[in-house]
Amino acid sequence: MEPVAELPGLESLSLDSSCFASSPVNFLQELPSYRSIARKRTNILSRDKQCGTLLKPEDSYSSQLEEGLTENLNSQSIRNYALNISEKRRLRDIQETQMKYLSEWDQWKRYSSKSWKRFREKAREMAAHLELWREDIRSIDGKFGTGIQSYFSFLRFLVLLNLVIFLIIFLLVLLPILLTEYKITNSSFVFIPSKAMDTQCTVYPRSSSGLVYFYTYIIDLLSGTGFLEETSLFYGRYTIDGVKFQNFTYDLPLAYLLSTIAYLALSLLWIVKRSVEGFKISLIRSEEHSQSYCNKIFAGWDFCITSRSMADLKHSSLRYELRADLEEERIRQKIAERTSEETIRIYSLRLFLNCIVLAVLAACFYAIYRATIFSQEHMKKEIDKMIFGENLLILYLPSIVITLANFVTPMIFAKIIHYEDYSPGFEIRLTILRCVFMRLATICVLVFTLGSKITSCDNNSCELCGYNQKLYPCWETQVGQEMYKLMIFDLIIILAMTLFVDFPRKLLVTYGSSWKLMQCWGQQEFAIPDNVLGIVYGQTICWIGAFFSPLLPAIATLKFIVIFYVKEMSLIHTCRPSPKQFRASNSNFFFLLVLLIGLCLAIIPLTISMAHIPSSKACGPFTNFNTTWDVVPKTVSTFPSSLQSLLHGVTSEAFAVPFFMIICLIMFYFIALAGAHKRVVVQLREQLSLESRDKRYLIQKLTEAQRDVRK
Repeated sequence: MEPVAELPGLESLSLDSSCFASSPVNFLQELPSYRSIARKRTNILSRDKQCGTLLKPEDSYSSQLEEGLTENLNSQSIRNYALNISEKRRLRDIQETQMKYLSEWDQWKRYSSKSWKRFREKAREMAAHLELWREDIRSIDGKFGTGIQSYFSFLRFLVLLNLVIFLIIFLLVLLPILLTEYKITNSSFVFIPSKAMDTQCTVYPRSSSGLVYFYTYIIDLLSGTGFLEETSLFYGRYTIDGVKFQNFTYDLPLAYLLSTIAYLALSLLWIVKRSVEGFKISLIRSEEHSQSYCNKIFAGWDFCITSRSMADLKHSSLRYELRADLEEERIRQKIAERTSEETIRIYSLRLFLNCIVLAVLAACFYAIYRATIFSQEHMKKEIDKMIFGENLLILYLPSIVITLANFVTPMIFAKIIHYEDYSPGFEIRLTILRCVFMRLATICVLVFTLGSKITSCDNNSCELCGYNQKLYPCWETQVGQEMYKLMIFDLIIILAMTLFVDFPRKLLVTYGSSWKLMQCWGQQEFAIPDNVLGIVYGQTICWIGAFFSPLLPAIATLKFIVIFYVKEMSLIHTCRPSPKQFRASNSNFFFLLVLLIGLCLAIIPLTISMAHIPSSKACGPFTNFNTTWDVVPKTVSTFPSSLQSLLHGVTSEAFAVPFFMIICLIMFYFIALAGAHKRVVVQLREQLSLESRDKRYLIQKLTEAQRDVRK
């Protein structure tokens, strides 16, 4: 009966001891926790032990807590513990007392560890203040919710990612060339003449430098041809076998290939790292919905806020998150109340609508294939034989068809998704998956169509060079030009839609609100799926095109910066908050998952082009290699014999099979460990629930006892 006597305010009650002392064992057996444990466990000894754990005195808990805290003082900071100031001071005194009995070496390690932690905390605080667009994103969070805020945070991440990719390519490829070209260092270019190569394969006709039309420069700027083709923007400018410095020769082909592998590996690791962090948050918040409500209501306020405007923004942010939670809870209740007939009807309807989605995708892919074939067959005509608009239309025909497909299909998918009766969170994820498959698959269709045209010839004319040298003397540059056109055209469409559609619509809705058409049209909402797909689409183009156009990441960085300010301006002045609320944690994880899909799709055509399609013999750093990947075996052949044997052993099947088995065992171990942790978490949640039920039961009994005493 000791736990009952420890309840607050129980000592002040002049209750008859016979109220509970008559049958204390029966009273304890009426607790909900005791009944639950009795149902689950048949062993009396383990049952008694569990009951004692649930009802142990506060003093023993405090002593165990103190013992655990004093054991972990060396590994964690005292401020991390959820204790009051007096308890933290007492623990700090214990820590200082322990320091006196340590050796000088241990004391130095303890002080250095504290200093390092303090330095990391200060550096983290400074980095938070130097964060790009910090105030803008916080303002968007308060005004429009965490779902839209997650889009702008995602856009900021892509700006930093492309900047790092550009720095990698600049340091490994462009910097040695610039140092030599501008005589900054005592170095020279190395040109190795090709051996046993037909002169027809090395012919690369350059653009004429004579009299040109005034609009030719505009076409060159928009399509990457003409004067831009001869700059460092494209692959054909790097026709260098190496850079010879005083003490060594820099292997440019190897550096070019390693830069591609480096930026792909960096992108993969960075995305996976951020995805894991977002997955942890979304997993924790998706476990218990009532816990999410309690966290937002009782622990969601930031007490460091001092300004009125920031307090209003925080209020708005919490309100939007609660709306999102309540909307998802309403959908879950609706799904739970469905009958079997309604379930069959909705699944049949979804099957039919998915067939329509597949038909739309197939039609778009075929249109892109035909447009690419037509453009490649007619783009070699002389400029003076066609007018300005015709030439530009031929050059941009694949980009126009892809943009139209990307513009029409999301509207079709948005109409279809309304009839499938999903929750708002799943609705946005399914729409993004469909649209991302559409957008990224269109790029793959374009690249594979170009690849088929590059490797296919009439009358066996490809046998001499290995590719269609007549139409594509430097096919890598022409693929880079297609990626460049997609990037530029995508930016033009975004700017045009904002300036000529969003702002006029806002003016018409604001000043023509009396018209019924304007009332039906309404103010524009900020469509999160479409905007996320737009930047994922642009990033996938950058990943594919960075090999064929090394400066494309720099263009993508500038493009995303422009998009950030344009979208922010459009959001604030032309859009209204969406009635469908989305949780930021799930959105961040899902955005990164979609980006990871885009990266995987970008790796496929790059791998095929580097390993299977013969490299151009008229331009680029790989003119002396059959394929781009051949530079790796040649470099390995220059290593010592022992290192070569080691590398061959590591890449052999005898090493790969045991390594794969070990990786599988490690994976199974972590899966089992995660399952055990999940079961422990479930048990702890059940124990917390039982403890709360015990408290309610005891309060109910206490109230009944008070009522009996008064009577």
